[in-house]
Amino acid sequence: MSANTLTSGFDSLFSNLAQARATSSTELTSREVGIITSIATGIAKVSGLPNIGFEELVKFSGDVYGIAFNIDEDEIGVVLLGEYWHLHAGDEVERTGRVMDIGVGNALLGRVIDPLGRVLDGGKSLEFAERLPIERPSPAIMDRAPVTVPLQTGLKVIDALIPIGRGQRELILGDRQTGKTAIALDTILNQRDQNVLCIYCAIGQRASGVAKVIATLREKGALDYTVVVVTEGNEPPGLAYIAPYAATSIGEYFMAQGRDVLIVYDDLTHHARAYRELSLLLRRPPGREAFPGDIFYIHSRLLERATHLLPELGGGSLTALPIVETEAQNMSAYIPTNLISITDGQIYLSPSLLELGILPAVDVGKSVSRVGGKAQLAAYRAVAGDLKLAYAQFEELETFARFGARLDENTRHIIEHGRRIRACLKQSEFQPLPVTAQITVLLALSAGLFDEIPLAVMAKAEAAVWQAAAEIPAEICHRFQTATKLTDADRETILQIARQTLASFYAGKAV
Repeated sequence: MSANTLTSGFDSLFSNLAQARATSSTELTSREVGIITSIATGIAKVSGLPNIGFEELVKFSGDVYGIAFNIDEDEIGVVLLGEYWHLHAGDEVERTGRVMDIGVGNALLGRVIDPLGRVLDGGKSLEFAERLPIERPSPAIMDRAPVTVPLQTGLKVIDALIPIGRGQRELILGDRQTGKTAIALDTILNQRDQNVLCIYCAIGQRASGVAKVIATLREKGALDYTVVVVTEGNEPPGLAYIAPYAATSIGEYFMAQGRDVLIVYDDLTHHARAYRELSLLLRRPPGREAFPGDIFYIHSRLLERATHLLPELGGGSLTALPIVETEAQNMSAYIPTNLISITDGQIYLSPSLLELGILPAVDVGKSVSRVGGKAQLAAYRAVAGDLKLAYAQFEELETFARFGARLDENTRHIIEHGRRIRACLKQSEFQPLPVTAQITVLLALSAGLFDEIPLAVMAKAEAAVWQAAAEIPAEICHRFQTATKLTDADRETILQIARQTLASFYAGKAV
């Protein structure tokens, strides 16, 4: 072989190597990896990861994620967001470079998910075109519009006496098993055809209770416009902690599109306890009742995100109905008073009224709406003031009447009228009433048309009146929603229908 041939062969080889080097590109990506030093219930201590940020998402083996909560000089305290039984000290931990977020979109309507966006209803998995951080700043004050549109719950006692507006935050509180969730569900059921989307966030609830709620929503056809976010009581406390924030981000996505959204947090007592558990495990300093010092802040930054946006920002609204559980009717406990001071009013449910068979067991004297009166329909305002005053007088006089004192005619009339008010404010579970039916009953009540009807047939008489409300002319029904006040002619038309309906129920004629 000649020297020229050998040289050309080497040249060809080097040319090919240079061409291959030029066409191939190797990209090196850096990973920051730490080590688990210890595992406890719902938390992990991690060493390494010197550049990690506060509340950054980290990834463990087995596709388990966590949030960096404590960033100390020697170690990082991580809140775990999933089943962590397979994790052990010495396992690797990797930074993700992002904060916790959740997928949002119209595909969520009608679905049941967990705070990580995983499907729980057995349907197909969800694909999201957009994701939002679960922790987001609340809208600025100058971006907020006044609350001017009512959110009808379908419950007479609330819509008339403790009204809620779209964009308001109204607390529901009471002892266990007093009907708090039932009020929230009635409100969701009443949003059918009201162009309001709903989000039900179950925080640390029993699986049987959550299943019952979902079954009710599906049976009543409300699941079509509702998103259900669920964490059960046996799941890690980290999931219970992030659940309301994830649900709020979903609501904010729809609000940004100009939609009206209702969100129910059931309940924030479990949320506070989950956060206390995490804080104590992470050795944060305990304060009153062992809750950490920022327990007020975690709820205020959540509920401040509920608002009504200006028209130029779409005009959407996010109405919050947080639920909190009291113990032994103690409204002045730590968590209830925190939430009362954050929200725009509260609906208090009394065990005493529940024992008397008064459902919903709303204590009108201890309940208040600091905003909704401004958004209340004019037709309600025409009757609500007189109704609340008459009911308050009745409750005070009823206490004295129990002692068997002699009562004058006027006092007896107030008591009898008050008993009819109480009977009319009763309402069966999952039977919200439309505006027309409610106003017809309440107008008849304030005009004294029920006063001569025996209490034994009040339920039948009331049902007959709200069924007869279908005869009210369409133009009057339209004015319920639009007019600034009811005309005398409108009132007389409604009362005449009620009189004709009640004629057969007066004493001596009742069936």
